[in-house]
Amino acid sequence: MTTAVIEYPADVAGLYEHLKKRLAHVVPDFELRLKAEVAAEINRIKKEKHAVILGHNYMEPALFHSVPDFTGDSLYLSRVSAKAQAERIVFCGVRFMAETAKILNPTRTVLLPTKKGGCSLAASITAADVHALRALYPGAPVVTYVNCYADVKAASDYCCTSGNAHEVVRHLLKAGHKTILFLPDEYLSGNIAREVGMDIVFPNPYAKNAKAEMGSGTKPLMVGWKGRCEVHERFTVDDILNARKQFPDVLVLSHPECSPEVVKASDYAGSTTQMLKYIDERKSGRLLLLTECSMADNITSQNPDREILRICSIRCPHMGEITLEETLESLKHDREIIEVPEAIRAKARLALDRMIEIG
Repeated sequence: MTTAVIEYPADVAGLYEHLKKRLAHVVPDFELRLKAEVAAEINRIKKEKHAVILGHNYMEPALFHSVPDFTGDSLYLSRVSAKAQAERIVFCGVRFMAETAKILNPTRTVLLPTKKGGCSLAASITAADVHALRALYPGAPVVTYVNCYADVKAASDYCCTSGNAHEVVRHLLKAGHKTILFLPDEYLSGNIAREVGMDIVFPNPYAKNAKAEMGSGTKPLMVGWKGRCEVHERFTVDDILNARKQFPDVLVLSHPECSPEVVKASDYAGSTTQMLKYIDERKSGRLLLLTECSMADNITSQNPDREILRICSIRCPHMGEITLEETLESLKHDREIIEVPEAIRAKARLALDRMIEIG
């Protein structure tokens, strides 16, 4: 994550050397030469069009290290989006992230460098689902993971990211709420419920004679939803056990979108930014990262002296749609402009503002 605007060499040769220094052990040399040419053109047009480029941690290394003005996780990039003064915001991430930027900064043109930019979590729930659950638990606040579309955010009271989910939930518990709807990630909700000491249930609001499930009654209740990240759900406890058989000293870091069993078997679980901080504070030791593999590539490029293991058959196909070439076309032609209807945007903004205010 970067907290200041990143500066890049202006010419192709300089940008190639910049990329080579960081990625020679990750990306083939011929690819770096080609990518440097595209990146240099992006950076030139970016200045001409008064644009800012935001790069999520899951972007491919050649893009991540060559064109974004800011890089980080969804919470940090949400903060940047809210304050951006550029005429255009190019969001190198998926659609719900670009929508978030538009919600927070409606007067700017927000571009997404792909037509789709989907997300299995965002696709797992609709605003109608949120309203159906609200009917089962009237008066209970709704917290939705930021990995959802604008209409779902608008149907919610709070948003959160993996980095501040526990803070949002604790904030509501401290305010006296005994029941909290936490949507849509089944695994993230399970991990947060265990961390803060809540029961968790997964009711089906569309079942015949559906009624509220109440848990044990001895703890506060979290109401979850059966959505999952198609990347993080693929990591298993066996992955951890196999790594520890080969490398007994390995420290295992997992993302809280992994299953509760995987998180429990790990040495540390946290958002992408929290993982970076954990690694930065521990200057030595072998690591296994259970998260999207481009993120692991980017961490490896920033820590060339560390031995970092990753399972690189597990990549996000949606994040992979964003390339330097697509970013160039988006910026040149104002391609894939993100729009959010004002009635939805205003309601969603309230939930996002509460997320940013809490932490």
